[in-house]
Amino acid sequence: MCVVCGCSDNAKVTYSGMRAAHDHDPHPHPHVHAHDHGHSHGHDHDHDHDHEHGHDAAHPHDHGHPHSHPHTHDHEHEHGAEHDGPGHGHTHDRPHRHPHRHEHDHDHPHDHGHDHDHGDGEHPHARDAATLHAWRHGGTVALEQEILSKNQLIAERNRGWLEGRGILALNLVSSPGSGKTTLLERTIRDLGGDPVVSVIEGDQATVNDAERIRATGCDAVQINTGTGCHLEADMLAQGLRRLDPPPHSVVMIENVGNLVCPALFDLGEHAKVVILSVTEGEDKPAKYPHMFRAASVMLLNKIDLLPHLRFDVARCIACAREVNPGIHVMQVSAYSGEGLQEWYAWLRDRLGSRPLAPPLTRPSVPAAL
Repeated sequence: MCVVCGCSDNAKVTYSGMRAAHDHDPHPHPHVHAHDHGHSHGHDHDHDHDHEHGHDAAHPHDHGHPHSHPHTHDHEHEHGAEHDGPGHGHTHDRPHRHPHRHEHDHDHPHDHGHDHDHGDGEHPHARDAATLHAWRHGGTVALEQEILSKNQLIAERNRGWLEGRGILALNLVSSPGSGKTTLLERTIRDLGGDPVVSVIEGDQATVNDAERIRATGCDAVQINTGTGCHLEADMLAQGLRRLDPPPHSVVMIENVGNLVCPALFDLGEHAKVVILSVTEGEDKPAKYPHMFRAASVMLLNKIDLLPHLRFDVARCIACAREVNPGIHVMQVSAYSGEGLQEWYAWLRDRLGSRPLAPPLTRPSVPAAL
Protein backbone atom coordinates (compact mmCIF):
# COMPACT_ATOMS: atom_id res chain seq x y z
CA MET A 1 0.00 0.00 0.00
CA CYS A 2 1.02 3.66 0.01
CA VAL A 3 4.23 4.36 1.88
CA VAL A 4 3.71 8.12 2.05
CA CYS A 5 0.01 8.59 2.87
CA GLY A 6 0.15 6.26 5.88
CA CYS A 7 -2.51 3.84 4.69
CA SER A 8 -0.12 0.92 5.12
CA ASP A 9 0.14 1.47 8.88
CA ASN A 10 -1.34 -1.54 10.72
CA ALA A 11 -3.35 -2.46 7.61
CA LYS A 12 -5.14 -5.80 7.81
CA VAL A 13 -7.04 -6.98 4.76
CA THR A 14 -10.01 -9.33 5.22
CA TYR A 15 -12.17 -11.13 2.67
CA SER A 16 -15.74 -12.33 3.04
CA GLY A 17 -18.11 -13.95 0.63
CA MET A 18 -17.99 -16.81 -1.82
CA ARG A 19 -15.29 -19.43 -1.73
CA ALA A 20 -15.09 -22.66 -3.69
CA ALA A 21 -15.21 -25.88 -1.67
CA HIS A 22 -11.90 -27.07 -3.11
CA ASP A 23 -10.17 -23.77 -2.49
CA HIS A 24 -7.14 -23.39 -0.30
CA ASP A 25 -5.28 -20.68 1.54
CA PRO A 26 -2.74 -18.85 -0.59
CA HIS A 27 0.93 -19.64 -0.21
CA PRO A 28 0.93 -21.74 2.98
CA HIS A 29 4.70 -22.03 3.32
CA PRO A 30 6.11 -22.79 6.76
CA HIS A 31 9.67 -21.50 6.87
CA VAL A 32 12.28 -22.68 9.34
CA HIS A 33 15.46 -20.65 9.43
CA ALA A 34 18.38 -21.59 11.61
CA HIS A 35 21.25 -19.12 11.61
CA ASP A 36 24.61 -19.58 13.21
CA HIS A 37 26.87 -16.60 12.90
CA GLY A 38 30.34 -16.41 14.28
CA HIS A 39 31.81 -12.95 13.96
CA SER A 40 35.25 -11.89 15.03
CA HIS A 41 36.25 -8.32 14.37
CA GLY A 42 39.68 -7.09 15.18
CA HIS A 43 40.16 -3.37 14.61
CA ASP A 44 43.33 -1.45 15.08
CA HIS A 45 42.86 2.25 14.38
CA ASP A 46 45.50 4.87 14.23
CA HIS A 47 43.93 8.27 13.59
CA ASP A 48 45.85 11.43 13.17
CA HIS A 49 43.60 14.45 12.60
CA ASP A 50 44.76 17.92 12.16
CA HIS A 51 41.83 20.35 11.77
CA GLU A 52 41.88 23.97 10.95
CA HIS A 53 38.37 24.99 10.00
CA GLY A 54 38.48 27.88 7.70
CA HIS A 55 36.59 25.58 5.33
CA ASP A 56 39.78 24.97 3.45
CA ALA A 57 40.67 22.39 5.99
CA ALA A 58 42.54 19.30 4.91
CA HIS A 59 42.08 16.21 7.03
CA PRO A 60 44.71 13.57 6.64
CA HIS A 61 43.48 10.23 8.00
CA ASP A 62 45.63 7.19 8.35
CA HIS A 63 43.60 4.11 9.21
CA GLY A 64 44.95 0.67 9.74
CA HIS A 65 42.07 -1.81 9.94
CA PRO A 66 42.74 -5.51 10.02
CA HIS A 67 39.34 -7.21 9.84
CA SER A 68 38.63 -10.87 10.27
CA HIS A 69 35.03 -11.96 9.66
CA PRO A 70 34.31 -15.66 9.82
CA HIS A 71 30.61 -16.23 9.00
CA THR A 72 28.69 -19.45 9.18
CA HIS A 73 25.07 -19.57 8.07
CA ASP A 74 22.77 -22.55 8.33
CA HIS A 75 19.39 -22.20 6.63
CA GLU A 76 16.64 -24.74 6.50
CA HIS A 77 13.52 -24.06 4.45
CA GLU A 78 10.42 -26.17 4.50
CA HIS A 79 7.82 -25.57 1.84
CA GLY A 80 4.46 -27.18 1.31
CA ALA A 81 2.23 -25.32 -1.10
CA GLU A 82 -0.07 -25.81 -4.00
CA HIS A 83 -0.81 -23.08 -6.51
CA ASP A 84 -3.45 -22.82 -9.18
CA GLY A 85 -4.25 -19.76 -11.21
CA PRO A 86 -2.60 -16.76 -12.83
CA GLY A 87 1.10 -16.59 -12.18
CA HIS A 88 1.54 -20.14 -10.89
CA GLY A 89 2.35 -23.09 -13.08
CA HIS A 90 3.92 -25.36 -10.50
CA THR A 91 2.83 -27.61 -7.64
CA HIS A 92 4.74 -28.60 -4.52
CA ASP A 93 3.49 -32.04 -3.55
CA ARG A 94 5.60 -32.58 -0.52
CA PRO A 95 7.72 -30.63 1.92
CA HIS A 96 11.32 -30.19 0.86
CA ARG A 97 14.34 -28.84 2.67
CA HIS A 98 17.14 -26.70 1.38
CA PRO A 99 20.29 -26.66 3.49
CA HIS A 100 22.53 -23.66 2.89
CA ARG A 101 25.93 -23.23 4.40
CA HIS A 102 28.25 -20.28 3.85
CA GLU A 103 31.62 -19.64 5.40
CA HIS A 104 33.42 -16.36 4.92
CA ASP A 105 36.79 -15.26 6.23
CA HIS A 106 37.86 -11.74 5.40
CA ASP A 107 41.03 -9.95 6.25
CA HIS A 108 40.95 -6.29 5.27
CA PRO A 109 43.91 -4.07 5.93
CA HIS A 110 42.89 -0.49 5.20
CA ASP A 111 45.02 2.51 4.72
CA HIS A 112 43.07 5.67 3.95
CA GLY A 113 44.28 9.09 3.18
CA HIS A 114 41.47 11.62 3.07
CA ASP A 115 41.58 15.19 2.03
CA HIS A 116 38.34 17.03 2.86
CA ASP A 117 37.34 20.39 1.52
CA HIS A 118 34.12 21.51 3.19
CA GLY A 119 33.60 24.64 1.20
CA ASP A 120 31.73 23.00 -1.68
CA GLY A 121 28.86 21.58 0.38
CA GLU A 122 29.44 18.03 -0.87
CA HIS A 123 30.04 16.53 2.55
CA PRO A 124 26.78 15.33 4.23
CA HIS A 125 27.15 17.63 7.22
CA ALA A 126 27.54 20.62 4.91
CA ARG A 127 24.10 20.08 3.31
CA ASP A 128 21.24 22.42 4.10
CA ALA A 129 18.00 21.16 5.64
CA ALA A 130 16.11 20.83 2.35
CA THR A 131 18.90 18.84 0.74
CA LEU A 132 19.16 16.56 3.76
CA HIS A 133 15.39 15.97 3.66
CA ALA A 134 15.55 14.93 0.01
CA TRP A 135 18.67 12.85 0.64
CA ARG A 136 17.09 10.95 3.52
CA HIS A 137 13.73 10.38 1.79
CA GLY A 138 15.10 9.13 -1.49
CA GLY A 139 14.50 5.61 -0.21
CA THR A 140 10.77 6.35 0.08
CA VAL A 141 10.56 7.14 -3.63
CA ALA A 142 12.44 3.95 -4.49
CA LEU A 143 10.18 1.87 -2.24
CA GLU A 144 7.04 3.36 -3.76
CA GLN A 145 8.33 2.60 -7.26
CA GLU A 146 9.05 -0.98 -6.20
CA ILE A 147 5.52 -1.37 -4.79
CA LEU A 148 3.95 0.00 -7.98
CA SER A 149 6.13 -2.25 -10.16
CA LYS A 150 5.13 -5.34 -8.19
CA ASN A 151 1.48 -4.29 -8.32
CA GLN A 152 1.71 -3.81 -12.09
CA LEU A 153 3.12 -7.30 -12.58
CA ILE A 154 0.24 -8.86 -10.66
CA ALA A 155 -2.25 -6.62 -12.51
CA GLU A 156 -1.01 -7.92 -15.86
CA ARG A 157 -1.46 -11.49 -14.66
CA ASN A 158 -4.99 -10.68 -13.52
CA ARG A 159 -5.72 -9.12 -16.90
CA GLY A 160 -4.45 -12.17 -18.72
CA TRP A 161 -6.58 -14.46 -16.55
CA LEU A 162 -9.69 -12.36 -17.23
CA GLU A 163 -9.03 -12.09 -20.96
CA GLY A 164 -8.51 -15.84 -21.20
CA ARG A 165 -12.10 -16.28 -19.99
CA GLY A 166 -13.64 -13.44 -21.97
CA ILE A 167 -14.52 -11.55 -18.76
CA LEU A 168 -14.98 -7.78 -18.80
CA ALA A 169 -13.67 -6.25 -15.55
CA LEU A 170 -14.45 -2.63 -14.71
CA ASN A 171 -12.88 -0.66 -11.84
CA LEU A 172 -15.50 1.73 -10.44
CA VAL A 173 -13.87 4.69 -8.68
CA SER A 174 -15.30 7.79 -7.04
CA SER A 175 -15.53 9.89 -3.92
CA PRO A 176 -17.54 8.43 -1.02
CA GLY A 177 -21.26 9.02 -1.51
CA SER A 178 -21.26 9.39 -5.30
CA GLY A 179 -23.82 6.60 -5.67
CA LYS A 180 -21.58 3.71 -6.83
CA THR A 181 -23.43 1.00 -4.90
CA THR A 182 -26.87 2.34 -5.82
CA LEU A 183 -25.82 2.46 -9.47
CA LEU A 184 -24.59 -1.14 -9.24
CA GLU A 185 -27.85 -2.32 -7.67
CA ARG A 186 -29.88 -0.65 -10.42
CA THR A 187 -27.59 -1.95 -13.18
CA ILE A 188 -27.74 -5.56 -11.95
CA ARG A 189 -31.54 -5.53 -11.64
CA ASP A 190 -32.11 -3.85 -15.01
CA LEU A 191 -29.76 -6.19 -16.89
CA GLY A 192 -31.55 -9.20 -15.40
CA GLY A 193 -28.65 -11.60 -15.84
CA ASP A 194 -27.92 -10.67 -19.46
CA PRO A 195 -25.01 -10.38 -19.16
CA VAL A 196 -24.17 -12.05 -15.85
CA VAL A 197 -22.66 -9.54 -13.41
CA SER A 198 -20.66 -10.32 -10.27
CA VAL A 199 -19.15 -7.80 -7.88
CA ILE A 200 -16.07 -7.29 -5.74
CA GLU A 201 -16.71 -4.68 -3.06
CA GLY A 202 -13.88 -2.65 -1.53
CA ASP A 203 -14.34 -0.77 1.75
CA GLN A 204 -12.20 -0.11 4.78
CA ALA A 205 -14.77 -1.80 7.02
CA THR A 206 -18.22 -3.48 7.15
CA VAL A 207 -19.90 -5.86 4.70
CA ASN A 208 -22.85 -3.52 4.14
CA ASP A 209 -22.32 -2.94 0.43
CA ALA A 210 -21.73 -6.62 -0.35
CA GLU A 211 -24.97 -7.49 1.45
CA ARG A 212 -26.83 -4.90 -0.65
CA ILE A 213 -25.41 -6.41 -3.83
CA ARG A 214 -26.23 -9.98 -2.79
CA ALA A 215 -29.82 -8.89 -2.16
CA THR A 216 -30.13 -8.35 -5.93
CA GLY A 217 -29.31 -12.03 -6.50
CA CYS A 218 -25.78 -11.22 -7.64
CA ASP A 219 -22.63 -12.95 -6.36
CA ALA A 220 -20.38 -10.62 -4.38
CA VAL A 221 -17.16 -10.74 -2.39
CA GLN A 222 -16.33 -8.07 0.20
CA ILE A 223 -12.74 -6.92 0.67
CA ASN A 224 -12.08 -4.82 3.77
CA THR A 225 -8.78 -2.96 3.54
CA GLY A 226 -8.55 -1.83 7.17
CA THR A 227 -6.58 1.42 7.05
CA GLY A 228 -5.90 0.97 3.33
CA CYS A 229 -7.35 3.66 1.08
CA HIS A 230 -7.54 1.61 -2.15
CA LEU A 231 -7.63 -1.88 -3.60
CA GLU A 232 -4.49 -3.44 -5.06
CA ALA A 233 -3.90 -6.09 -7.71
CA ASP A 234 -3.14 -8.89 -5.26
CA MET A 235 -6.43 -8.16 -3.46
CA LEU A 236 -8.28 -8.51 -6.77
CA ALA A 237 -6.54 -11.84 -7.39
CA GLN A 238 -7.78 -13.07 -4.01
CA GLY A 239 -11.26 -11.70 -4.70
CA LEU A 240 -11.47 -13.39 -8.11
CA ARG A 241 -10.37 -16.65 -6.56
CA ARG A 242 -13.32 -16.49 -4.16
CA LEU A 243 -15.79 -15.11 -6.69
CA ASP A 244 -14.98 -17.55 -9.53
CA PRO A 245 -16.88 -15.52 -12.18
CA PRO A 246 -18.26 -17.46 -15.17
CA PRO A 247 -16.71 -17.01 -18.63
CA HIS A 248 -18.01 -14.17 -20.80
CA SER A 249 -19.46 -12.24 -17.86
CA VAL A 250 -18.92 -8.83 -16.26
CA VAL A 251 -16.99 -8.26 -13.01
CA MET A 252 -17.66 -4.91 -11.36
CA ILE A 253 -14.96 -3.84 -8.88
CA GLU A 254 -16.25 -1.17 -6.52
CA ASN A 255 -13.07 0.43 -5.22
CA VAL A 256 -12.67 2.23 -1.90
CA GLY A 257 -14.18 5.72 -2.08
CA ASN A 258 -11.14 7.87 -2.91
CA LEU A 259 -10.23 10.04 -5.91
CA VAL A 260 -6.47 9.90 -5.29
CA CYS A 261 -4.70 6.57 -4.69
CA PRO A 262 -6.88 4.27 -6.85
CA ALA A 263 -5.68 6.23 -9.88
CA LEU A 264 -2.15 4.90 -9.30
CA PHE A 265 -2.98 1.21 -8.83
CA ASP A 266 -3.87 -0.88 -11.86
CA LEU A 267 -5.83 -3.93 -10.73
CA GLY A 268 -5.89 -5.72 -14.07
CA GLU A 269 -9.22 -4.18 -15.08
CA HIS A 270 -10.07 -3.37 -18.69
CA ALA A 271 -11.24 0.15 -17.88
CA LYS A 272 -11.66 2.56 -14.99
CA VAL A 273 -15.12 4.11 -14.72
CA VAL A 274 -15.17 7.25 -12.59
CA ILE A 275 -18.52 8.21 -11.06
CA LEU A 276 -19.10 11.87 -10.21
CA SER A 277 -22.34 13.07 -8.67
CA VAL A 278 -23.79 16.50 -9.33
CA THR A 279 -23.73 17.19 -5.58
CA GLU A 280 -19.91 17.27 -5.55
CA GLY A 281 -19.12 20.34 -7.64
CA GLU A 282 -18.36 20.68 -11.33
CA ASP A 283 -14.64 21.34 -10.86
CA LYS A 284 -13.81 17.90 -9.40
CA PRO A 285 -12.03 16.76 -12.61
CA ALA A 286 -9.75 19.79 -12.40
CA LYS A 287 -9.01 19.16 -8.72
CA TYR A 288 -8.28 15.44 -9.18
CA PRO A 289 -6.83 15.26 -12.71
CA HIS A 290 -4.94 11.99 -12.26
CA MET A 291 -8.12 10.03 -11.61
CA PHE A 292 -10.05 11.52 -14.51
CA ARG A 293 -7.04 11.07 -16.78
CA ALA A 294 -6.83 7.38 -15.83
CA ALA A 295 -10.55 6.77 -16.47
CA SER A 296 -12.08 5.75 -19.80
CA VAL A 297 -15.63 6.66 -18.77
CA MET A 298 -17.20 9.31 -16.53
CA LEU A 299 -20.72 8.69 -15.28
CA LEU A 300 -22.25 11.97 -14.14
CA ASN A 301 -24.71 10.61 -11.58
CA LYS A 302 -27.73 11.99 -9.70
CA ILE A 303 -28.84 14.22 -12.57
CA ASP A 304 -32.39 13.96 -11.19
CA LEU A 305 -31.22 16.49 -8.57
CA LEU A 306 -30.13 19.12 -11.10
CA PRO A 307 -33.32 21.23 -10.75
CA HIS A 308 -32.46 21.70 -7.08
CA LEU A 309 -28.76 22.52 -7.46
CA ARG A 310 -26.52 25.19 -8.90
CA PHE A 311 -24.42 22.82 -11.00
CA ASP A 312 -22.97 23.68 -14.41
CA VAL A 313 -23.03 20.42 -16.40
CA ALA A 314 -21.26 21.92 -19.41
CA ARG A 315 -18.43 23.25 -17.25
CA CYS A 316 -18.04 19.88 -15.50
CA ILE A 317 -17.75 18.02 -18.81
CA ALA A 318 -15.32 20.65 -20.11
CA CYS A 319 -13.13 20.18 -17.01
CA ALA A 320 -13.11 16.42 -17.54
CA ARG A 321 -12.18 16.72 -21.22
CA GLU A 322 -9.51 19.27 -20.46
CA VAL A 323 -7.56 16.65 -18.50
CA ASN A 324 -8.70 13.70 -20.66
CA PRO A 325 -9.94 14.63 -24.15
CA GLY A 326 -10.93 11.03 -24.90
CA ILE A 327 -13.09 10.39 -21.83
CA HIS A 328 -16.60 9.08 -22.59
CA VAL A 329 -19.16 11.05 -20.56
CA MET A 330 -22.65 9.74 -19.78
CA GLN A 331 -25.24 11.59 -17.73
CA VAL A 332 -27.26 9.17 -15.59
CA SER A 333 -29.54 8.87 -12.59
CA ALA A 334 -29.42 5.63 -10.62
CA TYR A 335 -32.59 6.82 -8.87
CA SER A 336 -34.84 7.69 -11.84
CA GLY A 337 -33.12 5.52 -14.47
CA GLU A 338 -32.51 8.46 -16.79
CA GLY A 339 -29.56 7.88 -19.14
CA LEU A 340 -28.95 4.32 -17.99
CA GLN A 341 -29.79 2.73 -21.35
CA GLU A 342 -26.69 4.36 -22.82
CA TRP A 343 -24.63 2.91 -19.96
CA TYR A 344 -26.07 -0.58 -20.53
CA ALA A 345 -25.44 -0.36 -24.28
CA TRP A 346 -21.82 0.62 -23.59
CA LEU A 347 -21.43 -2.38 -21.24
CA ARG A 348 -22.85 -4.86 -23.76
CA ASP A 349 -20.75 -3.40 -26.55
CA ARG A 350 -17.54 -3.69 -24.53
CA LEU A 351 -18.36 -7.23 -23.46
CA GLY A 352 -19.31 -8.22 -27.01
CA SER A 353 -15.94 -7.02 -28.27
CA ARG A 354 -14.14 -9.48 -26.00
CA PRO A 355 -13.11 -12.84 -27.48
CA LEU A 356 -15.27 -15.79 -26.58
CA ALA A 357 -13.71 -17.85 -23.83
CA PRO A 358 -12.60 -21.37 -24.77
CA PRO A 359 -14.17 -24.32 -22.91
CA LEU A 360 -12.56 -24.73 -19.51
CA THR A 361 -10.81 -28.02 -18.82
CA ARG A 362 -10.52 -27.40 -15.09
CA PRO A 363 -12.26 -25.26 -12.46
CA SER A 364 -11.72 -21.57 -13.11
CA VAL A 365 -10.60 -20.62 -9.63
CA PRO A 366 -7.71 -18.14 -9.76
CA ALA A 367 -5.11 -18.50 -7.04
CA ALA A 368 -3.45 -15.67 -5.18
CA LEU A 369 -0.38 -14.37 -6.94
